[in-house]
Amino acid sequence: MSNASSNHDSRHPLLAAILLALVVAAMNIGLWWWSNLPHGPENWNGPIGGFALSAFQRYQNPLKNDFPSDEEIDSDLKLLKRYTPRIRTYSTLQNPQVYRLAEKEGLQVMAGAWVDRRLDNNEKEIDTLIAQARRYPNSINRVVVGNEVLFRNDIPPEQLMAYADRVRAAIHQPVTIAEPWHIWAKYPELAEHVDFITVHLFPYWNGIAVTGQGKGLEAFPAVSDALGSYDALKKMFPNKPIVIGEIGWPSNGDRYKYADPSVSNEAIFLRTWFNEAKKRNIDYYVMEAFDQPWKEALSGRTEAYWGMFNADRQPKFPFTGPVTEDTAWPWKALGASLLALIPMVWFARRYSRFKLTGRFFFCALIQLACGLVTWSATLPFNFYLSWIDWTMLVLLFPAQIAILAILLINGFEFTEVLWRRGWVRHAGLLPPDPVEKQPFVSIHLACYNEPPEMVFVTLDSLAELKYENFEVLVIDNNTKDPAIWKPVQEYCEKLGSKFRFFHLEPWPGFKAGALNFGLKETDPRADVVAVIDADYVVREDWLASLTGYFHDPKVAVVQCPQAHRDYEHNRFRRMTAWEYDGFFRIGMHHRNERNAIIQHGTMTMVRRSALEGTGNWSEWTICEDAELGLRLMHAGYELVYVDELMGKGLTPADFKAYKSQRYRWAFGAMQILKGRWSWMTKKGPLSSGQRFHFLTGWFSWFADALHLIFTMMAIFWTAGMVAFPTLFNLPMQLFLIPVIGFFFAKAIFGIVLYRVRVPCSWYDTLMASLASMSLSHAIARGILHGLTREKTSFVVTAKSRRLGGSNFAAFAPVREEFLMAIALVGCIVGMGMRFGTHYVEGTLWMFILGAQSIPYVSAVIGAWIAHKAGDKAG
Repeated sequence: MSNASSNHDSRHPLLAAILLALVVAAMNIGLWWWSNLPHGPENWNGPIGGFALSAFQRYQNPLKNDFPSDEEIDSDLKLLKRYTPRIRTYSTLQNPQVYRLAEKEGLQVMAGAWVDRRLDNNEKEIDTLIAQARRYPNSINRVVVGNEVLFRNDIPPEQLMAYADRVRAAIHQPVTIAEPWHIWAKYPELAEHVDFITVHLFPYWNGIAVTGQGKGLEAFPAVSDALGSYDALKKMFPNKPIVIGEIGWPSNGDRYKYADPSVSNEAIFLRTWFNEAKKRNIDYYVMEAFDQPWKEALSGRTEAYWGMFNADRQPKFPFTGPVTEDTAWPWKALGASLLALIPMVWFARRYSRFKLTGRFFFCALIQLACGLVTWSATLPFNFYLSWIDWTMLVLLFPAQIAILAILLINGFEFTEVLWRRGWVRHAGLLPPDPVEKQPFVSIHLACYNEPPEMVFVTLDSLAELKYENFEVLVIDNNTKDPAIWKPVQEYCEKLGSKFRFFHLEPWPGFKAGALNFGLKETDPRADVVAVIDADYVVREDWLASLTGYFHDPKVAVVQCPQAHRDYEHNRFRRMTAWEYDGFFRIGMHHRNERNAIIQHGTMTMVRRSALEGTGNWSEWTICEDAELGLRLMHAGYELVYVDELMGKGLTPADFKAYKSQRYRWAFGAMQILKGRWSWMTKKGPLSSGQRFHFLTGWFSWFADALHLIFTMMAIFWTAGMVAFPTLFNLPMQLFLIPVIGFFFAKAIFGIVLYRVRVPCSWYDTLMASLASMSLSHAIARGILHGLTREKTSFVVTAKSRRLGGSNFAAFAPVREEFLMAIALVGCIVGMGMRFGTHYVEGTLWMFILGAQSIPYVSAVIGAWIAHKAGDKAG
């Protein structure tokens, strides 16, 4: 069956690609449909008990003395009159024209006086309330003295009761005080000073879910919670009428415990409540008529979304029939599908050689990315955002695009490695040439301050090569101590005429400078220059099995992977050895498919004419090997990657050396990126595949740099949320969900590829992951320094054991990582103490802080492992 499908794909690749893209697009639309399935709360056909009214329009704000006009208020009252005969207000000083306009519209008003700690203002409010109640006795049928005053602890109960008594004595309308349920339970004496009890019931702030299991009211726990509180209050005050002054549900904002703010949940709660209140003859006012965006600055994001109408005066949900969370979902789903369609068809056609599973997977990944872009671009319009919010969105949106780009790049590698039918470019060992056809090879070994015993082992392996036409140039540059370089010179003399030793002091250009010197001393017969590090032991058939590739004039480089030895019984060397191995088993094969391998400076052979003809080794970058590979590709040459372990070296001696090596690679990569930018971004000799790999191959390292920047921002923002929660809001899910998804996807991609391609145990896979993550900070510093600086020192990676110190000294190489880990753990503790797990955004944020801490904690663990492994070795 699979063969038939494969044959059909090869005969009609475009048709197969279109069909596959359409299937994925249809699944995308189905996913949007499923996530917006209509809910079916009970219909409501009658009038609503009443509305709490704040008449501020979309961009008005009483905190800035920006109030609605008579025309705007009158328009709001005309709209509300279609749904209810009653409204409730909170202040007689703000928008005093409401009472006159309400009387004109025939609306009854429960008028409120705002009471707080401003005693002079309280007097004005109460005097005005009395005056308005006397002036408009036909519209003001009830009055409220204070709104949640005792809940805020603004004044003592005795003072509030005195205010209520004063108003009761001055007017004919019934008087009340409005407080939450628990305040009435705490101060039952309040009931003696009011004509009826006004209570606020908010199951949302109790963390109760709107829907649950069971039948009848059991299926609506939030409504049941409100009714339970109401019934308990009736038992407490059997002789007092009870009015629910505020009850409602937010349509957006932060989840609180099990309470989820959404349009559909608001619809379910209110429609269910309307029906239950009618059955029980409960007097109530919905909190509130219109969304009030200005309230977000007072009490958090959720406060802006309690309206039954949005800030543009449009109803959020119908009163009959099913409710859909996002009525615009079909357009968003269609837009996401159209956005992904052409890229999916292109990919499925271009890579028809991949297995069907792989093509489907990557098309689904493209569709997912386009869906997230559509979601991220449209979701902000569900919120009332300030210009500061929009500015942050505009700044962060490119970061989200970058995250998705990195995800797609990693996904492409994942797909090609996992679901290829076979490697397009695969090279293996060749039969040895007869001596007369062997290219002459000049092997260059640059060393600086290396232990002589280590170099002796490398030289012995070179002396045992089963190859006739070669020489070895040992180039020691700038080693000060003769006791280190003199023994190497003497050893070369013992090995015979094939081995020549050079000591350079002083000498510029670091390793590239030494290798360029070696080129000048190279035997004129040499066709090939081979480079190895001073710690490598090579196989005797290294040259014999590979130099045959140079019979093809297009081939400029034959590269073998880095590999390591003597690591099995040292935990630190073992984890680093397997960490290196991942790139050569996975990344190099992936790049080799488009002749875009990274040339690294050991176990590599270069055509001498190509090397000298393109400008020798570059001394302007500390990654002269990778730069040479790119330069040779630009010159039109082929680079051959042979995945055979033809030589093995030593891993870095300790964590400091491990970090400094990766810092150097990252810094050098940025030097190359800046120096060869036009090659990689403009059409020219480099193929599109080569440009793709050299531009995107460092994206994961850019992600480490962004990780550092975002971590610093996260620490700052978390400190603000903990210390100043009214100024710093919890981040929206808009930002959190893609980041968490990226974290999981990247981890899954890496682990799966390791298990498929790298021949190590699960333990070694996890330890290699730890080693990889521990380098994040060093890479980030290398990237940022490389982008902002021209040069840095070339630090040779120490391969031999250095004398250790105390246990405390073990953490010296990771001081910055240790401080970052402590700061992030402190942020998590602070978030837990301030917010707990009541808000899903807060929980997600703590998860992200924990994920951000992993590289720093990994570095501390890695440094400790290196220290203890060194102690055992010592």
